[in-house]
Amino acid sequence: MDRRQFLNTTAGLALGTFTASAPAIAQAKTKVRVGYLHTVAVDGQIWTGMDRGSFEKQGLDLELRQFNTGLEIFQALIGGSLDVLATGAVLSNFPARGQGKVFLINDIEVATAQLWVRGDQGIKSFADLKGKRIATATGTTAHVFLDTALRSNKVDPKEVELVNQTMPAAVTAFISGAVPAVALWVPFNVTVRDKVPGATMLADASAYYPKAAIIGGWAAANDYYEPNKETLAKLIRGWADANDYIVANSTEAMEKLQKGHYSQTPLSDINESFKAQKMFTSKDWKRMYSDGTVTNWLQQSTDFFMANAGIKDFTPASKYFDPSLYLKTIA
Repeated sequence: MDRRQFLNTTAGLALGTFTASAPAIAQAKTKVRVGYLHTVAVDGQIWTGMDRGSFEKQGLDLELRQFNTGLEIFQALIGGSLDVLATGAVLSNFPARGQGKVFLINDIEVATAQLWVRGDQGIKSFADLKGKRIATATGTTAHVFLDTALRSNKVDPKEVELVNQTMPAAVTAFISGAVPAVALWVPFNVTVRDKVPGATMLADASAYYPKAAIIGGWAAANDYYEPNKETLAKLIRGWADANDYIVANSTEAMEKLQKGHYSQTPLSDINESFKAQKMFTSKDWKRMYSDGTVTNWLQQSTDFFMANAGIKDFTPASKYFDPSLYLKTIA
């Protein structure tokens, strides 16, 4: 074998070795621990992205963990068992206390929060709520909505008795008649409607939009955010693919979500949940990230949470929300 043959042979062997090992390298994925709520407004993009392979294409392996409330998710994030989370209005709460960095917005929860009352206990108007007990999960989307609804209808929140429970417990208390009113978020309205035929919805959050817009989205743990921006950018790209698919093909997307992830919920209720939120294309969100719209909406909820908790020294939305990663990632 002369020198040229030797070089060609060794080059071919090297190339063959590299080619054989390449698939193994390509298959390596980055694991991301994700906490979420099982409601279309929060996990719609997650499950759509999982089904479409949107996150897998970005080299991500999402380890999903379901929670009942945003409060529980943030406790897990702070405790170190999650890297990122997706939730509703609580997104404006803990980051303002220095716990979590907001980097991605899912939607505006226009009518996901609702106030249901029992006429058989004498509640037919907001005025009837004075002195009565209202069950809800405080510090959540439902609580923000309830406070706005009461004030808008000339009822001081101090004139009612809030019963703080997890949402499943609050709904159960309402169904059993232990409380005459409950502030909830969809899809818990389906259970109330089915179990208490005489119950009526007094109001939903759409009556106070956009003045009291409630933002839902994603936050990362403080110690995870900075060193993992490349991974979070991949998460944003995967999210964008799923999000834009839903916006462009909402009917088909809801049918797939119902069949694959909400099989116990009728499609009509899934569609109702979808209509209770406002989703925008990933490019439309860029404008709202850039012009301060998202920051202002987040700040509205933050002001409520901090006032309710009696906290005067807190981090404003302009500091805990970082739009730059999204703006760099989405072309």
